[in-house]
Amino acid sequence: MDTKAKELQGQLYRAGRVRCSEPFQAFDHDFPSWAEGVIIPHGIYDLVRNRGHLNIGLSHDTTQFACDSLKWYWNRIGQQAYPGAKSILLLADCGGSNSASKYLFKHDLQAVVNAIGIEIRVAHYPSYCSKYNPIERRFFPHVARACTGMLFDTLNHVVELMRKTTTSTGLHTTVNVIKRIYETGRAATEAMKTVINKTVKFHELLPKWNYTVTPQNGQ
Repeated sequence: MDTKAKELQGQLYRAGRVRCSEPFQAFDHDFPSWAEGVIIPHGIYDLVRNRGHLNIGLSHDTTQFACDSLKWYWNRIGQQAYPGAKSILLLADCGGSNSASKYLFKHDLQAVVNAIGIEIRVAHYPSYCSKYNPIERRFFPHVARACTGMLFDTLNHVVELMRKTTTSTGLHTTVNVIKRIYETGRAATEAMKTVINKTVKFHELLPKWNYTVTPQNGQ
């Protein structure tokens, strides 16, 4: 999983060429004050099924947003595709909202694991290696292609454009909008860190980037 670059919503210019019967009317500058909102696409790509999913956030790219995106995907798509799954392997970058060094991400991920009742094995890519993440090569470029040159004037239009992301090799895309407003400035407490160090199993090989989060009863 990964978060695609944040976009501004509104009549703002976006680079790219499209075939159309008349020109688009848009501002020639993308000042944030002229925007009607933000578009934060969080992507989850299933390598086995060649399926991509985007949860669009409307506030901030936080650890809670990333974990809510994963939880929404599993409850509505993942468990239907893999009804007998006992473990999930999650590939992620080591920075951003799913940072390998953030206790908050592990804390929020623990809440997801407790809710779905399935362990999640996390494998973070080291710094400057995000290009090796399959989502960066097999999903996000096609999303960018589907949206190039098109105005993100309304939320419905953004959803429609992203849902059109397909390839000749069978990639299909689903899109959902998460309207929750996420709090910024959260910090991990010492109590959180103590619990995480006890419940999260860090692997012997590269423990900084590889660990398993298992369901905890009563939490």
